[in-house]
Amino acid sequence: MTYVIGADCIDVLDRSCVDVCPVDCIYVGERKSYINASACIDCGACEVECPVSAIVTDRVARRDETLNAHLEDSRAFFLDVLPGRDLPLGDPGGAGLTGEIGADTALVTAHLPKPPQT
Repeated sequence: MTYVIGADCIDVLDRSCVDVCPVDCIYVGERKSYINASACIDCGACEVECPVSAIVTDRVARRDETLNAHLEDSRAFFLDVLPGRDLPLGDPGGAGLTGEIGADTALVTAHLPKPPQT
């Protein structure tokens, strides 16, 4: 089991999940964060910390069409070449080593921005 960050994180980027992750496996894109499934230890600390309930287990994501798209999209974040990069991110050994990535996958880039809160 691992965790996935869904659409509710887009344009929120609260980062409290990043702060509580004991293995530094949550990477920050331009509009959304992504969990590196190969580094996640399934502790669940991120899920309870997320203020918008955007983080769910992969088992839950597989049963929901929208969340499943984000499960596949999370894989793409690490395996595909992102805009402005020459190589795929791969498995760099921790988000602290890379800093914010500053790019997102096509799925997130195509997502309409959330209207400003008034």
